Amino acid sequence: MVDVDRAVIARFNRQGRHFEILVDCDKALEYKKGKEVALNDILATTQVYFDVKKGEKVSDDDLKAAFETENVEEAIKTILKKGEIQLTSKHRDEEKEKKTKQIVDIIHRNAIDSKTGYPHPVARIETALGESKFSVDGQKPAEEQVEDALKALRELLPIKFERKEVAVKIPAAFAGQAKGIVHKHKVTKEEWLNDGSYYSVVEIPSGIMDEFFDELNKISRGQVESKILRVIE
Repeated sequence: MVDVDRAVIARFNRQGRHFEILVDCDKALEYKKGKEVALNDILATTQVYFDVKKGEKVSDDDLKAAFETENVEEAIKTILKKGEIQLTSKHRDEEKEKKTKQIVDIIHRNAIDSKTGYPHPVARIETALGESKFSVDGQKPAEEQVEDALKALRELLPIKFERKEVAVKIPAAFAGQAKGIVHKHKVTKEEWLNDGSYYSVVEIPSGIMDEFFDELNKISRGQVESKILRVIE
């Protein structure tokens, strides 16, 4: 069992009431992510509470009413899988750092310098984000924070999201591999031409245009034909 002094609370709401257990943060998060972890390595106590701090325990009748079972272990598993686990300061910092990197990566891959038309380096975006008024939420998906991050960055950097619609044609000998690369992005049109070559129209974030063509040229030995059809802002 886990040392109670090191344990955190895992909480699950059902029927308008809180159900709480004391757990090891690391092990509980591993279990929640689907890893096989023994409950004995997760729990500080096998008791289910309405309020851990007040010591208000859940009765067998309350357990059955909420979880349709008097089996404490099954109720605990439900709390671990579906509930919220209180994070330690270490985990909060790690989650915030992880989300920050994800946000920076999304912006780097999709945005450009509105003055030069080139992508901003990752380090420049990281520095500006740190200097901005934007605060990363470690518990919120990175994709949902990008727009607010961009608003804050625009006060410090000339930056905008931009995509380009590009037509590409790849010789038959390299068409199979090329199709796999193209389909990592939004394909609006594709066809196999009479000579066996592969033709497609694809939307690419301007920030990764060079990366996209580097991949295609590498597998086709530089035999890619391309044309920018339009810019999408």
